[in-house]
Amino acid sequence: MDDANRTAVTEFILLGFSYLGAYQGALFWAVLFIYLITLLGNSLIITLTLLDPALSTPMYFFLRHLSMLEMLYTTTVVPRMLVDLLFSHPAMSPGSCFTQMYFFALFGITECCLLTAMAYDRYAAICQPLHYAMLMKQQVCVGMVGASYLMGIITGTTHSIFIFTLPYHGTNIVHHFLCDVFPVLRLASGDTFWGEVEDFILTLLFIMTPFALIIFSYVRILITILGVASAQGRQKVFSTCSSHLMVVTLFFGTATLAYMRPSANSTQHPDQIVSVFYTVVTPMLNPFIYTLRNKEVMGALRRKLTKDL
Repeated sequence: MDDANRTAVTEFILLGFSYLGAYQGALFWAVLFIYLITLLGNSLIITLTLLDPALSTPMYFFLRHLSMLEMLYTTTVVPRMLVDLLFSHPAMSPGSCFTQMYFFALFGITECCLLTAMAYDRYAAICQPLHYAMLMKQQVCVGMVGASYLMGIITGTTHSIFIFTLPYHGTNIVHHFLCDVFPVLRLASGDTFWGEVEDFILTLLFIMTPFALIIFSYVRILITILGVASAQGRQKVFSTCSSHLMVVTLFFGTATLAYMRPSANSTQHPDQIVSVFYTVVTPMLNPFIYTLRNKEVMGALRRKLTKDL
C-alpha cells in the first residue's frame, strides 16, 4: 500500500521491559534506588568542587561539569522509564519521543567531548607540567566545556531532525524503553539505508574520534610515566589518571557495544541490557570512582563533614 494512503503514526508504544511480567516491579525499585544514588553522588561532587578551595583546579572544574552531565543524561531517560514500568503498554507522542532523543544525543555527545577534554588536561599536567598553567588557564577550560556543549547541541539537533523527517506509517511498536535512534529508525516507512549511514557517520565522528584522541593522550602519558625513574613516582602519576580511565572505559565501552554494531545483527533484549548499563548504572558508578579512589576528594569530604559537625 502506498505510504500516502496509510495512517501516519500519532504515538509510539514503548514495550520496554514488558517481557519481564511481574518482575517489572522489582526492576522499578532497583532503578529508582540507583537513580537516587546517582543524583546524590553527583550532587555531592558538584558541591565539594564548588565549596572546597583545594578542588579549584581544572581537573575538578571538568569533573563538576561531568557530574552535572551525568545527572542530566540519566534524567532524560530514567523518570520516564520509571513511569513506563508501572504500565503495561506506555505510549509516547512523536513530540515527546523527539524531545527525549534530542536531549539524549545532546548530553551523550557532550559527555564524549568532555571526557576528551579531561584526557587533554591529564596530558598537559603530566607531559607538559612547566606549561600547564598556560595551557589550562580558566579561559581555555571554559572554552573547552563550551565547545563540548556546542558539539552536543549541533549533533543532537541534526540527528533528531533527520530521524523525524522520515515518514512513519503502520507499526508504532518500539522494542525499547527509550526513543533511541535504531529502535525508532526501524519503524520508518521506506528505505532507511541513508538514515543508518547518517547515524553511523555521527557515531564514528562523535564517539570513536573522541575515543581515539583519548587513547592518543594516554599513549603519550604512558610514555612519560615509563620515563619516571622511581616506581613510587610512576604510581603517583598513574593514580591521577586511573579514575578517568575507568570512566572512559565504562562509557565508551558500552556506547561502542550499543552503536557500533550493524542494526540488522542487533537483538532487542541484549540492546536493552546494554542501554540500561550506560543510562542507569554508569552514572551511578562515576561518583564512587572519583571519590573512593581520589584522596583529594575524600579529603574535601572529610573537611566538609568535620566543619558541619
